Amino acid sequence: MTTTKKFYYYAFALLGATLMLFSSCKKDDDDNNGQQPVPVLSTTEVTEITPTAATSGGNITDDGGATVTARGVCWSTSQNPTISDSKTEDGTGAGSFTSSISGLTPNTTYYVRAYATNSAGTGYGSTMSFTTFESAVDIDGNFYSTVIIGNQEWFAENLKTTKYNNGTPIPNVTSNSDWSSLTSGAYAWYENNEATYKNAYGALYNWYAVSTGILCPTGWRVPTDADWTTLTDYAGGESVAGGKLKSTRTAPDAHPRWDSPNTGATDEYGFSALPGGYRYDSGDFFYVGKYGYWWSSTESDATHAWIRGMGYEVELVGRGDPDKKIGFSVRCVRDN
Repeated sequence: MTTTKKFYYYAFALLGATLMLFSSCKKDDDDNNGQQPVPVLSTTEVTEITPTAATSGGNITDDGGATVTARGVCWSTSQNPTISDSKTEDGTGAGSFTSSISGLTPNTTYYVRAYATNSAGTGYGSTMSFTTFESAVDIDGNFYSTVIIGNQEWFAENLKTTKYNNGTPIPNVTSNSDWSSLTSGAYAWYENNEATYKNAYGALYNWYAVSTGILCPTGWRVPTDADWTTLTDYAGGESVAGGKLKSTRTAPDAHPRWDSPNTGATDEYGFSALPGGYRYDSGDFFYVGKYGYWWSSTESDATHAWIRGMGYEVELVGRGDPDKKIGFSVRCVRDN
């Protein structure tokens, strides 16, 4: 095994929101006027929950004998929302549909159900509840979901800021030779491809950017080595913590996701660790989809610092101290 890759085989997870089913699929008799039936439908499970958005939908199994002229989902902070509340409009006709819910408030519980309207009135699916995530925002305006695990609050996605929290730009270094000679803060997108990798995996930062103390948004910081140990201990210890912290998204899902088999992944706490790979001190990129590595702010010596890593074929979390020139992902922890 080459020196370049030797370290990175260190044996090294829900976006979490609780969904509750409140009532079975039913017709809204108030809209029926005693004539032909209103549509019969179900509500799709709520997924892709963020601080301000979510995805749901429905499946219309019976149009009531008349054309469905409107369908979508409606939502409210009160139970049993109706089309008088906020709603989407997702076409016409029977069958299944997907709805994108937006404009939500972070850390708020909402109730959602599918609706369908025909000439007799409006029928509703079952009501489900979901809670949007807490959020943090960096100086670029990027929002981040957060999750509380034990006594710590963590970003539930990788950092992607291009500026320090005082507004100073972080150099985006694309040249391999320039990257390899750096002794100051810099970042890169995997394979220098922002369009593909920014939103999926965030940026890769060298430790010199971490060491400034102003990489994370105000009120947040790069975790120390001890912070990482607290997290992995809470998740059952290094030998099993990776499975509990890794996202369950697995190939052939589109990025962001882990390569198969994504061993042991349950994302028990909503940490949703994703494999952003790394940029070696030579400037070369490796292992997106296979391995994820995250800096700590703690040095091991003058040229090395502690990290944590997870892999697609293991459920453990590895600890190592690579060269500070290497580009790794960053998760922020609330600075209590």
